[in-house]
Amino acid sequence: MAKVAVMGFGVVGSGVCEVLVNNQEHIAKKTGERLDLKYILDVRDLSDSPYADRVVHDFSIIENDPEVDIVVETIGGVQISKEFTQRALKAGKSVVTSNKALVAEHGFELLKVAEANGVSYLFEASVGGGVPILRPLHRCLAANEIQEIGGILNGTTNYILTRMIRGGLSFDEALKEAQGKGYAEADPSADVNGPDACRKLCILAAMAFGRRVMPEQVPTEGITGVTLADVAYAASCGKKVKFLGRAVRLPDDAVCAYVAPHLVDEENPLAVVEDVFNGITVKGDAVGDLMFYGHGAGRLATASAVVGDIIDVVKHRQRGERAAWSLGDDGDMVLRPDALESVWYVRLNAARPAVEQAFGDIQFLSRPDAPEGECAFLSGPMRRSGLEQKVKGLDVCSVFRVL
Repeated sequence: MAKVAVMGFGVVGSGVCEVLVNNQEHIAKKTGERLDLKYILDVRDLSDSPYADRVVHDFSIIENDPEVDIVVETIGGVQISKEFTQRALKAGKSVVTSNKALVAEHGFELLKVAEANGVSYLFEASVGGGVPILRPLHRCLAANEIQEIGGILNGTTNYILTRMIRGGLSFDEALKEAQGKGYAEADPSADVNGPDACRKLCILAAMAFGRRVMPEQVPTEGITGVTLADVAYAASCGKKVKFLGRAVRLPDDAVCAYVAPHLVDEENPLAVVEDVFNGITVKGDAVGDLMFYGHGAGRLATASAVVGDIIDVVKHRQRGERAAWSLGDDGDMVLRPDALESVWYVRLNAARPAVEQAFGDIQFLSRPDAPEGECAFLSGPMRRSGLEQKVKGLDVCSVFRVL
């Protein structure tokens, strides 16, 4: 029988406990042995919980118990979760986590600690919640050289943009609605400014390309600048505004990664990913284009991915199961997206002749009730530096890449 300890009894941690207990017989059939939830580490007493008899407040109890095989980290944050994870791994216990911040910032070194101690460190739930993506990358797509990975990585921002597109709500109105439904936090900055999507993209890029990609290496632009005017102009040319993270393989195995709003053609599969759903796309040299779709968050959806990792640990206990990236820090190999050519959507306050003089042949866009002097267009393919040179001196309101 495998003994499990769960650190943190919040939304995800409580879901993991529920799945472990309620699905115990089903899990035993999958693994060939029963999983027993022995401890729950939390600062609270949890006296009203059905699991109150399992609650401990001192991590060393878990650390020093030789019966505990697997530790689940759902504390969140970085400092304490990193310390406890390292200690658990060094004590010969495998660790499973849903903590995207920890994996994005310290996953490389924690994988090394796991390898040195012959145990597993898995984090499927850190990217897509209940959407399986890391395990398929590590196993099913292992024969491919991945050329690009990314997509819609944050359900909160996707819900906001969906309501702007379908409901005609302003950004502030859509955000307030998302908060009212529990899709957005009281402080939504991690979602709407992009850090959440950035961390997930770092993990995806590392898994896809085998190279460590740090959040500070990924330029990140949120959705707070997206307006209903941009939504209307996008619709006029058969496109939608979507918030995407993209990581692209460049020559010589360099990686380019960034997070920003894009205009996406209505025929693109990502365009129909709406509300709080995620859509993660992968392009492999052999398999071509794939998309993984589903709820990117949620208590039981995320718990499902965590328990899936626990099952993997049990099945591969003898050799350890680690979806590692082998290449460490090399700042010269993680590049900014400036070198990527794109068609650009631009909205500005300028007369058309001035725009034509700067850009030449472009596709002007229109929307109902546009104010006098407002101009929007799609450029030809160019790098960001070329675009910035052409709009220099003009009153620019919005600039998005066109996927």
